Amino acid sequence: MRINDWPLAERPRERLLEHGPGALSDAELLAILLRIGARGRSALDLARHLISEFGGLRSLLEADCDTLCTQPGLGPAKYAQIHAALELARRQLKARLSRGEALTSPDATRRFLSAELRHRPHEVFCALLLDTRHRVIAFEELFAGTIDAAHVHPRVVVEKALARKAAAIIIAHNHPSGVAEPSQADLAITRRLRDALGLVDIRLLDHFIVGDGEVVSLAERGLV
Repeated sequence: MRINDWPLAERPRERLLEHGPGALSDAELLAILLRIGARGRSALDLARHLISEFGGLRSLLEADCDTLCTQPGLGPAKYAQIHAALELARRQLKARLSRGEALTSPDATRRFLSAELRHRPHEVFCALLLDTRHRVIAFEELFAGTIDAAHVHPRVVVEKALARKAAAIIIAHNHPSGVAEPSQADLAITRRLRDALGLVDIRLLDHFIVGDGEVVSLAERGLV
């Protein structure tokens, strides 16, 4: 049966309009983006199949175009629809931070960092540079690859902060494994950067670690 033949209260698009996007499952949201299904499958059936086939929403969204297009009912147009929606979400969150809402709304910071870093296949170390009123000056990606104390150079971070005339900084990096718990290397990086930035009167406010569905704040744990 096609989704259009379902009762109105059960259709994903109508449910979103009535109850908001938070009321929908991953499959229902994906079905709205897909719009149409494949032979013998509604858009919702196709969405459920894809999430199951790829082992979860994260793996599905990280798949490249060639891999995704091997699935029946998918092609470059649907791949483009999905990734356009992801990019719009990232840009909307970035625009909110650009208006200086990062610290007046900590959840916005978490959502932005998660959108930026959660799906990266490798580790990325970045910084939010802030002015004296803790408004965002810039978002900088500083290092990529294996993020440990040997690869994160305090001098580079300090130079970026000074060049932007930052008064404070929030650092963040992702764990591609999906587990957001800080490692001993993460704690060592935090201490080194806090001390180096302190020498030039720049405050390290927090270090966020982005996992799969969780963003851990070291400041909230008293580790900054």
